[in-house]
Formats: sequence, C-alpha cells, structure tokens
Amino acid sequence: MIPSLEIIQNYHNRTKHTLQRYAKGPETIDWEDQPDPFRRFSGCQQVMLPPPGKQLASPLFVNLDQPETIPTQALDLTSIGLLLELAFGLSAWKQFGDNRWALRCNPSSGNLHPTEAYLLITGCDVIKSGVYHYQSHDHLLEQRAEFKEQPTENELLIGLSSVHWREAWKYGERAFRYCQHDTGHALAALRYAAAVLGWSLELMADCSDSDIAQLLGLNRTADFKPNEREYPDIVCRIKINQSQPHNPLSIDDLLALVQSADWSGTANSLRAYHLYHWSVIDEVTQAAEKPRTQEPRQQSERQQPLASTCLVPASTLIRQRRSAQQFDGKMSPLSQVHFYRILSAVLPSTAAFSCWQWQAKIHLFIFVHRVKGLTPGLYALLRDETRLEKIQQATSKQFHWQKQTDDLPFYSLYPSDFRLIAKTLSCHQPIASDSAFSLAMVAEFSETIASEPWQYRRLFWETGFIGQILYLEAEAAGVRGTGIGCYFDDSVHELLGIENNQLQSLYHFTVGKPLEDKRLQTFPPYQHLSAIE
Repeated sequence: MIPSLEIIQNYHNRTKHTLQRYAKGPETIDWEDQPDPFRRFSGCQQVMLPPPGKQLASPLFVNLDQPETIPTQALDLTSIGLLLELAFGLSAWKQFGDNRWALRCNPSSGNLHPTEAYLLITGCDVIKSGVYHYQSHDHLLEQRAEFKEQPTENELLIGLSSVHWREAWKYGERAFRYCQHDTGHALAALRYAAAVLGWSLELMADCSDSDIAQLLGLNRTADFKPNEREYPDIVCRIKINQSQPHNPLSIDDLLALVQSADWSGTANSLRAYHLYHWSVIDEVTQAAEKPRTQEPRQQSERQQPLASTCLVPASTLIRQRRSAQQFDGKMSPLSQVHFYRILSAVLPSTAAFSCWQWQAKIHLFIFVHRVKGLTPGLYALLRDETRLEKIQQATSKQFHWQKQTDDLPFYSLYPSDFRLIAKTLSCHQPIASDSAFSLAMVAEFSETIASEPWQYRRLFWETGFIGQILYLEAEAAGVRGTGIGCYFDDSVHELLGIENNQLQSLYHFTVGKPLEDKRLQTFPPYQHLSAIE
C-alpha cells in the first residue's frame, strides 16, 4: 500500500465518531486561546475597497441558472470588492449578552473560519500587479507582494488556504475534515459571487500545493507564527469576459513573477499560546499533499435545474444565508416543487458546477420527514446515474430503488419514519429530525483515493460545494439549511448496508423551517466601518 494512502485511511478511521465515543478532541476549551477569526498582516500597504453592501445591478438568483444572460461587469475596485464581499465578507453581527460574533457569506464549521482568501492580479489599471490578502473584517486588501515585472496580460486569480489550528482548537483531530468542508463551501461561494458579476471560474487543477504556497506567499514561513501556518488548498482563475481573446499566463510564468517580487508584511498572531497540538493533523496534511497533475476535464452536458419561483436578487439572497440553529418540528410539509428544485440544483450538470471539472463522486442518501406528496422514508439522489449498479451492490439488499420522477435520478429506498434514526445518527441533534429532510453525503471512497491519496481532500471539497448550494437553494425556497459535521460514521454505514470503505459518509446536511432565537441581537455587517468614517 502507498504509505500516504495508509496514513490517510488510518486518519479517516481514527477520526470517526461512534455511539460509544467521539473522535479525540480537547478535554477542555480554553476560551482565552480562541483563535482570532480575522487574519491580519502588519507592515504592508493596504488598499481600501469601496464600501460594501451595495446592490449594483444584481441579477435575480434564478438567473444564475443561465449565466450567459447576465451582463459582464467591468474589472475595477468596485467589482473586485463585491466579488470578495459576496464570497468571503461579513453578512451580519450577532450578539448575546457580552458575546459578539460575525457571520459571513461563506459558512464555517463552528463559525471558526479557517479559510483565508488571496488575490493575485496583473495588468489592471486600478490596482498594482501583485499578491493581496483579503481582510474581511475591514473589507480591504493587504498587499503582500508587488511584482517587479508588469505583465500587460490581465489576470485575476483567487487562492484559498486553511489555518488548521482554527478548527483544531475546538474540534481536535477531526478538524482536518472540517477545514476541507469549508474550502468546498468557500469555492462555491466564490463561484456564485463571480456569477453575480457575469464572470466565471476556472480551477487551476494541475497546480501542486507547493505551487499554490509559492503563489500566495504561504511558503514564507518566517512571516507566520509556527503554530498558525496556512496550508494551500485551491487557486482559481477568474474569467472576466468570455468573448475577448485571452492568453493566460502559465503557472510557471506566475511563479516567476512571485519569486522575483518584493514581499512585505508579517501575519499577526491569532493568539498568544496553544494548549493542544494534534500531530495526526500534521501527518494527514503531509500525506494528502497534492503534486502537479494532468487533470482531464470531466464536464457533464449542461442542464438547467428545475424551475424556481425565487425572485430575490442574487446578492440579497447570498447576504441573507444563515445556518439554522433549530427547526420547527411541527412545520407544514415542504412543497414537492421546492424539494425537487433543491435536489436538481446539486447535480453536476448545472451551471453551479461549471467550474468543477472532475467526475461526481458524492451521492445523497436522504431522510425525508416532511415533504408534501412524498412518503416519509429513506431516498437516494445519484449525482452520477451511471454508478447506479455499483451503489446498489455496495448498499443494503433490502432497498427497493424505485425511481420517483423522470426529471431526477431520485430513488425511494425504504419507506418508514426515520426521524429518530436521523437524529441519533447526527450525534443526537434535533435539527436532523425536526427538519423537512436531512441527508448524508456519501462518497465513492476507496476507489477514488487508491492511486491518488490527495483526492481525499477533494472529496470533502465536493461535499462542501454541494452544501453551499443547498444553503442558497434552501433560502430561495423560503426555508433554511444547516451543515452537520458531527455524525456517527459507521452507524450511518450500517444503516445503509455499507460493509467496507468502498463508500463512506463525509458530511450531513438538513433543511427545514427555522426557529429564530429572539435572545440574539442582529447588527449590520459593516456598521463598524461607518462608525470609523
């Protein structure tokens, strides 16, 4: 067995929650050592972005199904600022007593936000060519590098990295999984933000982690505190105008620019000390490191999701996305129209997945509790229907596999009341049973990582990407979603009849009618900037 594959498999098994025990985490939570959710760099120039919160000419959310119909915005500081705000910016502040915390457009496990965003730009008149860190608290760019050479070709790249300690502070060894979820959420949030501007995304999938670290300055270890390093995840090229000819700079051209650039700034400490260190996260990080690869593009034929009745501007809906904390267990059933629309939106053939160039590896096993016209029970949405026979063979022989509609690869497996089971499997959380439906995202696991162990991370990215779509589609349907990272892994597998690691559950999600906690106060996201002005 490949050594890195064995490390990853051991990590995955070690970090499973079970009914008898939870994965290893901190014995106590040191609130004085809670990571600062906002990364800041000192000693570098700042570029102020136009005030956030403006609507511009935002298309309706449903228009994002047809991106070719959305007018292309010019590349300037306003559009750059809106891209970053809608993808990674603040959406609100919440307060309970003396505790105050920010919410963002991209969700995060425990609201800890391990994901950092960087911008690399060339050939733009309004901002110097270089590398910038997006500081979401103050909605500004911190210039990390200025290029000595000034390419005339316009390039706009967004890179994502993870601070693993931010998650590990609360979740211990399982935190590496959650960081990968969050990367997928952030990537999907960026894709939607770009679509609002009439732009598109291209994943630079061939890049190695080493390439990304150099592009974003993450390899400059002296600029970071030893226990607060950032690890490279993804870099994307933003395509501004599809109709204009464009000769993109190669990865080697870009690396030459950053290697000769003038770098500045050091990362401020996220906290003064660290009570725990999880060496298993270091081990799996190294084992899952991505080399340079040749990535064949696997793009399904484009299809639109089923019709939506949502007439909310896309930027409004993106800013209003929230994670529900509890649901109304007596809610009226969700309409079948909304339910099928939500499911259709996560299929790989939709515009949302236009930047996802890999074959779909994640399928949904759905506990339907309250959907009008559907018998409560266990269902499955196969995101690649050619895998039907393999999925059937790997799951319980008691499942019926009765297709429900010609429009979707959606099957009834077993009719029953699964509310208590769904709650138990999701770490006894009522949000999994009080909802309209909850689900497990199940990955084609062993075959995917067998020859390329680093794809372990990609499987989690795919679940996070799906999760972000579910969040937004739930809002569009007038309900709300919540990602669930805590579930009893092998108990889920036992219920589904999964007997080996051919399939593995990697993420749970639930959608229902939210109950608002009226003890919480809500404040505008950037009110503190207005006060400064």
